[in-house]
Amino acid sequence: MTLSNDSQGVRVPDSQEFLTAAKDVVDRVVTTQAAAVLRAAELIAGALRSDGVVQAFGTGHSESLATEVAGRAGGLVPTNKIALRDLVLHGDAPREVLTDPKLERDPAIAHRLYELAAPRPDDVFVIASHSGINGCVVEMAKLVKEHGHGLIAVTSLAHTARVTPRHPSGKRLSDFADVVLDNGGPYGDALLPLPGGGSACAVSSITAAYLAQMVNAEVVRLLIEAGVKPPVYLSANVPGGDEHNQELEDRYAGRIRRGA
Repeated sequence: MTLSNDSQGVRVPDSQEFLTAAKDVVDRVVTTQAAAVLRAAELIAGALRSDGVVQAFGTGHSESLATEVAGRAGGLVPTNKIALRDLVLHGDAPREVLTDPKLERDPAIAHRLYELAAPRPDDVFVIASHSGINGCVVEMAKLVKEHGHGLIAVTSLAHTARVTPRHPSGKRLSDFADVVLDNGGPYGDALLPLPGGGSACAVSSITAAYLAQMVNAEVVRLLIEAGVKPPVYLSANVPGGDEHNQELEDRYAGRIRRGA
């Protein structure tokens, strides 16, 4: 591990230290989560073969996981991203609701988001939250299981075990999941200790992206082995991409949203 120092000899973290620390976390996740990745892929492949879609949800920076799952080149077409802004874009909430920095802590919001997504029984959910304790994601997980959907949680087991759930049930996201994918992030997410306390440089978005694409690869494999052509996006920035994608999206009209 390379450490730099300032003019007074104080240890200062740098990019090389982050790369080394992040690689250690990624390597650990890839090794320890392989079995869970396969179970998640089996849930998703089964849902797709039953004409279900993947509903992906995350708040804050965990929304990046939903973006990694839904609507991107090389990814599965039958995927829908659920986001807090759906309350305004697809619902009747005033846009000012999105200025509330604690919106993700409100369990009631999950009910409206679930209603707006209008999932079918065969849909499977992927919900991401590093802490796994905020009211909205935990309530969404609870709703998902009450309605009989499969649920894959992407969370930090190290972090969630050390904090008190904010949901009235006292439960965490991981408590409801059929499959838990541990993103390997530490308590607080950031990797590099700072002089005087605190840490910098988060890793959960990186490992979540790895997990999402590992699951994607296994789903594609399972579908091919079952004799099913995987419904996968082409980049919209290559010739024929728009036409290819539109033909596949038309099969799921009204069930998947694209754009914001």
